[in-house]
Amino acid sequence: MAALEEGFTLSAVHLGAGPDGLLGVEQSDKTDQFLVTDSNRTVILYKVSDQKPLGSWSVKQGQVITCPAVCNFQTGEYIVVHDNKVLRIWNNEDVNLDKVFKATLSAEVYRIHSIQGTEPLVLFKEGAVRGLEVLLAEPQQKIETVISDEEVIKWAKLFMVYKHPVLIYITEKHEAYFAYVQTFNSCVLSKYTLLLGQEEKSVIQSFAASVDRKVISLMSLSSDGCIYETLIPIHPSDPEKSQRVVRSLLLKDVVSGTTRNGAALAVLDRDHVAVLGPPLPAAKDCLSIWNTKFQTLQTSKELPQGTSGQVWYYGGNLFMLHGKFLAVIPYKCEVSSLAGALGKLKHSHNPGIHAMSHFVNWETSQGSGVGSQNSEQSKRILRRRKVEMSTQSETPASSQLLSTIKKDSEKHIEVELRKFLATKRTPEFHTTIGDVVIGLVGRCKAEPSFYPRNALMQLIQTHGLSYSLCPGLMEVALEKTDVQLLQLCLQQFPDIPESATCACLNLFLSIGDDSLKEADVNMDSVSDYSDAVHDEKMEQQPEILQNGFNPEDDNCNNCDQTLSEKHQDTKEETTSCPVTPKRAALLNAVLRAAYSEAFLLPHLKDIPAQHITLFLQYLYFLYLKCNENATMTLPGIHPPTLNQIMDWICLLLDANFTVVVMIPEAKRLLLNLYKFVKSQICICSELNKIEVSFRELQKLNQEKNNRELYSIEVLELF
Repeated sequence: MAALEEGFTLSAVHLGAGPDGLLGVEQSDKTDQFLVTDSNRTVILYKVSDQKPLGSWSVKQGQVITCPAVCNFQTGEYIVVHDNKVLRIWNNEDVNLDKVFKATLSAEVYRIHSIQGTEPLVLFKEGAVRGLEVLLAEPQQKIETVISDEEVIKWAKLFMVYKHPVLIYITEKHEAYFAYVQTFNSCVLSKYTLLLGQEEKSVIQSFAASVDRKVISLMSLSSDGCIYETLIPIHPSDPEKSQRVVRSLLLKDVVSGTTRNGAALAVLDRDHVAVLGPPLPAAKDCLSIWNTKFQTLQTSKELPQGTSGQVWYYGGNLFMLHGKFLAVIPYKCEVSSLAGALGKLKHSHNPGIHAMSHFVNWETSQGSGVGSQNSEQSKRILRRRKVEMSTQSETPASSQLLSTIKKDSEKHIEVELRKFLATKRTPEFHTTIGDVVIGLVGRCKAEPSFYPRNALMQLIQTHGLSYSLCPGLMEVALEKTDVQLLQLCLQQFPDIPESATCACLNLFLSIGDDSLKEADVNMDSVSDYSDAVHDEKMEQQPEILQNGFNPEDDNCNNCDQTLSEKHQDTKEETTSCPVTPKRAALLNAVLRAAYSEAFLLPHLKDIPAQHITLFLQYLYFLYLKCNENATMTLPGIHPPTLNQIMDWICLLLDANFTVVVMIPEAKRLLLNLYKFVKSQICICSELNKIEVSFRELQKLNQEKNNRELYSIEVLELF
């Protein structure tokens, strides 16, 4: 028999789960601790027995974590990848992810796999696999392409077979599925085509697998609600030959075929699987355990708040999102027998009859001898803060381009660059263009008259550069007052330091309008900023409150009488944009750039007070523009969000309030901001009263048991 015990919520804090749920839940080097990675910016370390978080780490705003964080069991450190290529390594003592070890890789990472007994392995989106130590020794090394074009990795898992790692990953191309098995002791990669049944036309929703020495049992939950099994040999007889394996039906109709949020599958032991999904089309999500040996349902548990279609299991616990919270449900699976499958086996307290867990106690399995030496070597490599890039062999085309930029004219460089960009891109393409930019920047510093602006623009628009690959580029652009190139860098680079961001902001605020007229600035983010449109809307809807706040209304109960005297001047200030459209487009690029508040604040104090005041006026104008519609968004393509606007207002006031409050020109702006805060307090107070009223009504409805009776009730709230 299998049983689901009473579950509990791991944390009362809302997790940043996206539409597809969390990125992952991974085991830490302590058996009771787990790393939870949300779909946005945060990694949280939880201790299950205490039901509380032990630590939390977030990347900068504007950066996105793209694969689950894992633990390196050899060193006890944590590893995560953000923005597909930037790898971070830290430990429990680190507080800010922006200060920890960083390495920018040459190819995009699908995910990192880490289990006891081997070093972490990095699986790239193109199918190549690298050990962490080899990868960190040369982050920009060439990563080969293993899978074909339009082939996408859907799922992957790492096993230990005879003390050697074996990685399997599944790919999909035009609704056809393929399995790749990588063995590291023999360095053999085998490819299998997963053949469907004759009448089967379903789409696979979830994969799970287990290993039995020589064979991998791959299970798949399809959109028809059935579970299929495929047996894949670890060591094929002919690895070079294309091989095919057929999927066979294992369990039928375990979930509804019309599941909206998807379903999930997990292999608990050799005879039991956990399935997450509704059993019927109109039913709520359920967590169930099935016996695959006797094809019977052992137990199930309804999840009324819904799930994300994801399930993880470690050491007798199942993890899943229940609503917006991470829930843990302990489970037990006894030895499979016919009596147990039919529910006629008496419960026994003898621990010897329970199925053995597939997981090991990491704390009692510390390596020695050679393993300890490897662990110490790994620690030395992982704790290096500067990784020297080894010189890679270059193709003839890239060698010719690198030699051209050292001596030829700007026009000739542009011609050669266009030829190079027109050729087929190789795996070392990103490294090559980084070297090209470094060469161009170096020549710009050596020859002040040399500035190949068009060539630099072409290289940035390849979307293959980052600040760390060409750190001197923005410095040269600032010296040349090239606002267009700086805007493009702010839009493309995910790792710009806060000092460079503030230098761009200072330049955008101080440059003259005459110079901006000649600049070719991208205006997508500032469409429909005209005053006429704003005034027309204000005339048509003078009585409508905007998010509970009308700039023309001074009737908030707690607002000071002094504010009403400034009413007419405030209207004149806020109905027109305080900066030109081109300057607004440049400032929007700064608003959307990633930053860390602790590192940004010191640099904001160096910006002149009059520029800070102008920027605050522009931010206040943007806030009023957001209030013009119910969606609280700005017009245009990729405009700044309301949260970004409010965060920057707070940052500027925190860094410069003492200075700004002494400037006469900023007095009206500060009064407007003060008025806005007071009005929002009034609105929040009224909303709290309504919330309390609804809670009381909900309690009254729960106390009534006459559900079968029909009645009409009139409730007066005020």
